[in-house]
Amino acid sequence: MGGEAGCAAAVGAEGRVKSLGLVFEDERKGCYSSGETVAGHVLLEASEPVALRALRLEAQGRATAAWGPSPCPRASASAAALAVFSEVEYLNVRLSLREPPAGEGIILLQPGKHEFPFRFQLPSEPLVTSFTGKYGSIQYCVRAVLERPKVPDQSVKRELQVVSHVDVNTPALLTPVLKTQEKMVGCWFFTSGPVSLSAKIERKGYCNGEAIPIYAEIENCSSRLIVPKAAIFQTQTYLASGKTKTIRHMVANVRGNHIASGSTDTWNGKTLKIPPVTPSILDCCIIRVDYSLAVYIHIPGAKKLMLELPLVIGTIPYNGFGSRNSSIASQFSMDMSWLTLTLPEQPEAPPNYADVVSEEEFSRHIPPYPQPPNCEGEVCCPMFACIQEFRFQPPPLYSEVDPHPSDVEETQPVSFIL
Repeated sequence: MGGEAGCAAAVGAEGRVKSLGLVFEDERKGCYSSGETVAGHVLLEASEPVALRALRLEAQGRATAAWGPSPCPRASASAAALAVFSEVEYLNVRLSLREPPAGEGIILLQPGKHEFPFRFQLPSEPLVTSFTGKYGSIQYCVRAVLERPKVPDQSVKRELQVVSHVDVNTPALLTPVLKTQEKMVGCWFFTSGPVSLSAKIERKGYCNGEAIPIYAEIENCSSRLIVPKAAIFQTQTYLASGKTKTIRHMVANVRGNHIASGSTDTWNGKTLKIPPVTPSILDCCIIRVDYSLAVYIHIPGAKKLMLELPLVIGTIPYNGFGSRNSSIASQFSMDMSWLTLTLPEQPEAPPNYADVVSEEEFSRHIPPYPQPPNCEGEVCCPMFACIQEFRFQPPPLYSEVDPHPSDVEETQPVSFIL
């Protein structure tokens, strides 16, 4: 939250107004979102009776992109033509906190401390996240303006942090991202072999503080010693007067082990933690903040081999339930590809015991136990259970060889998950 809690500006050269301050109702609230209510108080302390025309509150929010020479009255036409500027308004609220009654032009405040409460609701339309960059900014502020006769307007301003929530549990951000690329090392006829790289992340959306598991396979068939690396890049794009400015910088990185010639390496979930950064800004027409996860290989004497996977930094963290099946399947797809093999629609039933044991063997193993007495018409006590011993041969052992092969050989389609 910009400014100090209860910040006060010393105003009034005549000493009649001792201080003018603005405080929010909840100073611990870090940021606001569209549709929420902003409330607080304007604090005014007067050492003498103060005459004022009005006390109003203004809440403004706008995105601004600009670069080139600063406009000034003495600037030449050519210099002014080089300056570019663009602005979009998102918030404009004006409230009257104190005004004179009808027919009167002045209000007289007595000496002492005065509090003027205020409350307003942010627009329900999505507001763009607050941001400050090299060639532009997205800023929101609340300002109290004191109008006094024969004295310039006096004001105090507080910054309002706004965030546009991005839920990483949406289907589009839960989709795994996979890319593969190969590069031939060398030039002209003096090639030393290819270097191939495959990289994947489980989902496209992550939040600040999360660790991104990276899955990668690197194969070095060249004669060089290569080093795999990964990094998160932030790209800022500014649009103004039909022109574009782009800034790109690294916000986090991780390094792998050296891979010798003829060797391979696998990243089975190597983690890269996201530092505190501005969430992705994708809904502003003049300022855009994008992120990407780059997995690249440093090759001595050649251009690096790089794969860029799109990344969205959100504000609502992954709950683990929105796409549990797809997340688990994507995590183990390389190790569990056998699950995708096509199976017969109707599996063959196990053999019947009667088909395995012949009648001759069955008669040979009939136990010589006497039959129980016929108790029809009378009560036989005590009753005994007659349990005969199991003497049949066990079922045949499982075998991959079909005992009754057919003349036509069937081919089952096989698919794999990369």
